[in-house]
Amino acid sequence: MDMTLPQPTQQPGFLRRLTAFFWARPTLWLLLLLLPPLMWFGVVYLGSLLTMLWQGFYTFDDFTMSVTPDLTLANLQALFQPANYDIIVRTLVMAIVVTIASAIVAFPIAYYMARYVRGKMKAFFYIAVMLPMWASYIVKAYAWTLLLARDGVAQWFLQHLGLEGVLTAFLSLPLVGGNTLSTSGVGRFLVFVYIWLPFMILPIQAALERLPPSLLQASADLGATPTQTFRFVILPLAIPGVAAGSIFTFSLTLGDFIVPQLVGPPGFFIGNMVYSQQGAIGNMPMAAAFTLVPIVLIAIYLAIVKRLGAFDAL
Repeated sequence: MDMTLPQPTQQPGFLRRLTAFFWARPTLWLLLLLLPPLMWFGVVYLGSLLTMLWQGFYTFDDFTMSVTPDLTLANLQALFQPANYDIIVRTLVMAIVVTIASAIVAFPIAYYMARYVRGKMKAFFYIAVMLPMWASYIVKAYAWTLLLARDGVAQWFLQHLGLEGVLTAFLSLPLVGGNTLSTSGVGRFLVFVYIWLPFMILPIQAALERLPPSLLQASADLGATPTQTFRFVILPLAIPGVAAGSIFTFSLTLGDFIVPQLVGPPGFFIGNMVYSQQGAIGNMPMAAAFTLVPIVLIAIYLAIVKRLGAFDAL
């Protein structure tokens, strides 16, 4: 008869018990993993942003050039003064025009990349589209001031085509303004489109990549012309990509302050106004009030493009 006593079972270690605890509670484990980035986003980012916006209700003393925590709505009311209102409208119109132009230019490039380019050539197109993004933003802006200057490449090219008179007449138009392309609103528009164009091409290309070829074949089998296929099949399915790209072009143009300072006619944009009020004058409450404008405009814009499926294409 075996008289060996049974050995006590080994108790699991702390790490094993902890692993089993979280294995049975995956939601708790996910929350713990998300806690550090959520705290960073909530406390550092949103906290500092809300603090800055709260200062928009502070009072700025023009005589002592000091900020006091006396709450007032004067800064928000000042946004509707004619001079400040013109700045907001000028910035908003430029953001909308740049977004529309970027979509028009980007769509054929994105469509060609998605439907016809394969292998190494597709990699070449990706590099060609993203290469300008690797260069310094300020360098690109300064380079465009030289390209569009009176003796720059653009005017030299138009001279050799015999179009200098056309350029002079074009620059004399009221909505264009400026003696040269580098001091005109059109020059500023061209620089914005060039800089933000990759942000429009890539989302549209990604949306068109997901377009099933069977839909195009079915459209052709049903007797649709190429124009009808583009209008009723391709374009509706590409709208989420266009909307996603427009988020970048619209918001980046809305908050930019370097290009309006280097290219185009005199006149503040929202970004320039924020920089001027906070950096040169020290009027932090007014700068915070101007900062609220793009936040509201972008929130409204996001609500619009969400209905177009923009977030599904990001």
